Amino acid sequence: MHTTLRSRSNEIVIGHDQPFCLIGERINPTGRKKFQEQLRAGDLSQVDVDVNAQVAGGATMLDVNMGLPLVDEAALLSKVIVRIQGLTDLPLCIDSSVPEALEAGLEAYEGKALVNSVTGEDDRMEAILPLVRRHEAAVVALANDENGIPETPEKRLEITRKIIHVATERYGMPIEDIVIDPLAMTVGADTDAVNITLETISRIREEFGVNMTMGASNVSFGLPNRHAINAAFLPMAMSHGLTSAVMDARTPAIVQAVKAADLLLGHDPWGSSWISQYRNQQG
Repeated sequence: MHTTLRSRSNEIVIGHDQPFCLIGERINPTGRKKFQEQLRAGDLSQVDVDVNAQVAGGATMLDVNMGLPLVDEAALLSKVIVRIQGLTDLPLCIDSSVPEALEAGLEAYEGKALVNSVTGEDDRMEAILPLVRRHEAAVVALANDENGIPETPEKRLEITRKIIHVATERYGMPIEDIVIDPLAMTVGADTDAVNITLETISRIREEFGVNMTMGASNVSFGLPNRHAINAAFLPMAMSHGLTSAVMDARTPAIVQAVKAADLLLGHDPWGSSWISQYRNQQG
């Protein structure tokens, strides 16, 4: 099953038989005090820096989040999307919890975007899914609902089943435009968290065959040497069926781990991408 996303001049395909889709996470003010101050002052220069660094690192998409207190998020998100489209032809993942901001972002975007995100609550689906359908976008759907994040794969699968049913039957969305987030939780709080996530990924792939994504860095939250943990986790998740992730595309260790996994899983025929990347690094 293929999820196709487009910018003005570029198209990417996410699928179980495709190279892993690296969605750069950096264009987000969360936890970045200086960036927040710049955005409130109308200074968007750091956006350019973040775009260029992630493109150079090997991102295949960019996540764009402008969730910031005391700003007009819809207006800021729209403005930033227009700016990014002038810097790169990578497709964008428009990331907001505010329907009005998503609407503004989708209006500004030229292409087929990925919307991040919707959950299994009825009111959230009613607010987000018609918007996604109207703009012919794809959507990230998190396997949680009004009861929070389920502790078991069975419950996450149940919520996934509900979201897919509502999106396809009530709103007429193609199933390939639904990208499920099976939820990555920090292993620092629960040593079984990754095993639960991996089982969820496998079962979603087996039952639905849909593409999946997640915030990969969640698994290492609160732990030292997070890059090493993330670099180990992503190939494991890929082997179970994860096809994309919102991740740090600026960190060579993580990107190289993904590229190596693509090669080993048969998603890089004859190692052409791996060899080309190595030669480029050699100068």
